[in-house]
Amino acid sequence: MRISLGPIQYYWPAEQIKSFYDQLRGKVELIYLGETVCGRRREMGPAEWVGLGKELAEEGHEVVLSALGLVEARSEAAQVKRLCENGDFMVEANDFTAISFLEANKTPFVAGPSLNIYSGRALREMQKLGARRWVPPVELPGQGLRQVLSEFAELSEDPMETEVYAYGRMPLAFSARCFTARHYGLGKDDCDFVCKNHPEGLGVVTRAGESFLTINGIQAQSFGCLNLLPALTDMKQMGVSAVRLSPRPVDMTEVVEAFRAGINGEDVQLTEPDPGMQCDGYWWGQPGCGSRAVENYQAET
Repeated sequence: MRISLGPIQYYWPAEQIKSFYDQLRGKVELIYLGETVCGRRREMGPAEWVGLGKELAEEGHEVVLSALGLVEARSEAAQVKRLCENGDFMVEANDFTAISFLEANKTPFVAGPSLNIYSGRALREMQKLGARRWVPPVELPGQGLRQVLSEFAELSEDPMETEVYAYGRMPLAFSARCFTARHYGLGKDDCDFVCKNHPEGLGVVTRAGESFLTINGIQAQSFGCLNLLPALTDMKQMGVSAVRLSPRPVDMTEVVEAFRAGINGEDVQLTEPDPGMQCDGYWWGQPGCGSRAVENYQAET
């Protein structure tokens, strides 16, 4: 089982982006590069992403370029089209704008987690369009994933890699409006890039004072940080080929090392973030904010 770094979801300065990848060179097998949340974020342009990708590929990493999850303007569609025609790296399609370009050029791709694939038939159709790897939606329970893979195996003899989103704040929804700009009383097209002020999104608290979600530009994320370390054994049995770690502005080295140890069968606990902020409910068919580890601890005490 391989470890991948998903695309950075936040608006970080270019220096921070480069420093992040410098810290993790040689520590993971797969790296996804590019902007998936907002077409206005251009701290790194397509040429710079491709240039960084070539450096990482020369060092032995498999590099994939990730496309936007919500395309709203012709300029953004053109941006996605250029990405799909980069000629060097496979692309992760996160909506059907990218898929239409990739299918037209008969280019293999990765089907991203926002494509809402919940059945073996849907996955088979995605394979016919050119998908060679897929990332299940973050809400799909482990048992549901097992069923999807079983149904798919009856429909196709061709291989399909499965990569599970296993760590980080979960992307739950995209909106035509920018939540962060709205929080500051700004329009989406005149946002002053205020999401730069929030390197891991902006927490949302209910009127009762409970942490609820995280807003990140046009994206709504979970407040809790997904941790599927305890599910690695199940994933191996299902034939999952990679686990995705979503970048956070903390030292991700510990996270990578923990998942590496877990894949090797070691009993390891993750301390980043605090266990009280970790969640895994969706995997076990429960509310996504839930945590089996916390529930077990509370039951024992």
